[in-house]
Amino acid sequence: MHVSFDIAADLDLNLKDAALISLGPEGNAFVPEVRPADPRHGDFQANGVLGYAKARKLNPRAVAEQIVAALRDNTKVQFEVTIAGPGFINFKLKPAGLLAWLQTYDSAGHLRTGASEFYKGHHNLVDFSSPNTAKQLHVGHVRGMVIGEAICRLLEFCGAKVTRDNHIGDWGTQFGKLIWGYKHLRNDAALTSDPLEELERLYKAADAAAKETPATLDAARAELVKLQSGDAENLALWKKINAISSDAFQEIYRKLGIRFDYEYGESFYNDKLQQVYKELTAAGLAEESQGALVVFHPEHPRFKTQPFIIRKSDGASNYASTDLATMLYRVEHFKADTIIILTDTRQTDHFEQLWLTTQKWFAKTGRTVPHFEHVTFGSILGEDGKAIKTRSGDPIKLKALLAEAEERAFALVTEKSPDLPEADRRDIANAVGIGAVRYADLSQNRSSDYIFAWDKILSFEGNTAPYLLYAVTRVRSIFRKLGLDAYDPSVTAGATAPATDAEIALARKLIGFASTLRLTTTQLRPHFLCTYLHELAGEFSTFYAADKVLVDDPAVRARRLLLSARTLLILETGLNLLGLRTLARM
Repeated sequence: MHVSFDIAADLDLNLKDAALISLGPEGNAFVPEVRPADPRHGDFQANGVLGYAKARKLNPRAVAEQIVAALRDNTKVQFEVTIAGPGFINFKLKPAGLLAWLQTYDSAGHLRTGASEFYKGHHNLVDFSSPNTAKQLHVGHVRGMVIGEAICRLLEFCGAKVTRDNHIGDWGTQFGKLIWGYKHLRNDAALTSDPLEELERLYKAADAAAKETPATLDAARAELVKLQSGDAENLALWKKINAISSDAFQEIYRKLGIRFDYEYGESFYNDKLQQVYKELTAAGLAEESQGALVVFHPEHPRFKTQPFIIRKSDGASNYASTDLATMLYRVEHFKADTIIILTDTRQTDHFEQLWLTTQKWFAKTGRTVPHFEHVTFGSILGEDGKAIKTRSGDPIKLKALLAEAEERAFALVTEKSPDLPEADRRDIANAVGIGAVRYADLSQNRSSDYIFAWDKILSFEGNTAPYLLYAVTRVRSIFRKLGLDAYDPSVTAGATAPATDAEIALARKLIGFASTLRLTTTQLRPHFLCTYLHELAGEFSTFYAADKVLVDDPAVRARRLLLSARTLLILETGLNLLGLRTLARM
């Protein structure tokens, strides 16, 4: 029996065909709206009949009956098809269909092959992390980093070509003060032992000095002018500062398993800004206003009187200038179909104006307008509901946060498994600690703020990384006790179709992986996948408690091992897509 990876998408096509057969040309207007159903009614439900019938003053149940009658025989073989209420069409996959899906999608490679049809041939450029040089990464940076990495992994798994771009803030007025501070205030010993910490101190000290003494402010401005004019000494210092910053960033990225294809700073786009000014002016989109070059969007309710400044009155560029040049480069050089930029919600207005301007600019100049997604996220809060900070009021350094996560996880592992060698406990602590920080973020709706609490994120109960990582090791232990490889096809050969209530419920949950992937990637919200994995682990616990796996009957034993193996496969695949490293033992 053939069974598609994304059963909902397959049903969608079948229902469209059936509508054409049963309703004639008018059936072209029927949109099935297939989605996962309430488990009490089936696996999938088509909701489009009501809207179609209402618009044409038809009896919706009668329309549903016509469509169901015209469904292909193959669909009826795999599903129990029922009509509920005024026209909801419910589909319940028969046990043989459940077995066919579980047997077909038996490896990460086969899951990926099925999912790759979602975005095959589509090129997504994802811009995430985007730190400023000469500043340490702090806890507020982690959301964009882990959400961006998860989105990249998910899109790649689902067939898209993904280009990862880290848009570094490596240019701007702060470098005048930083260079002045480096020349006059630096501590060479501190620069050697913790260079980024020293650069951050130098900027703060230089900024304070510039506020206190006008002569210092003038000197800092002079250093900036020298840098922008190509002064060899200041350019060399600028490059050194950026290199120090990059080394520090890469240390964190390696720890979190994050990689980039390109890391272009704002400075990369300096020589491309004149084209932006020239084209926007020639297209009649940009105009002079109080000495600045601006774009107005009078048709937009919020931006009627709020100009998008693309060149300041002193002739200097700004974020808008650079971001417009970046949009052009990503379309012309990378040929991106979709551009995805991750920032916190505070930058919503900027990117909305950027996109309005880009659309008009590209349309006026005959360029292809790409799809654009500004993926925003909320803040991480302390247990007091305020921005999470150290006792001194400074943002918590991300490096320190990750180190603390590993140490806390090590204490937990040592308490639970004191007999394990220390090297093993350290390895487990790394996966659990780093995974806990990462998962705490990904499991939240990214649009919301969330409260960071160590006891909660390191708990072995609830929707947490430790719970899911333990669930993986629990399934692995079943096969380890038998001396079997969960991914060896011979282990599950001869499996029969799910039969008990618990077996069927687990199988139905497993086939929901495809719909979850589509929902997660369509909305770019990893928490949907987190919720699914947590529910899958819970469904497996229910099955394991209800149905003994190691029974004498070979067929029953094989099918329960099959369900266990596929649970392991999807838990590990899903967690890896989220960026978590799974373990064989805990």
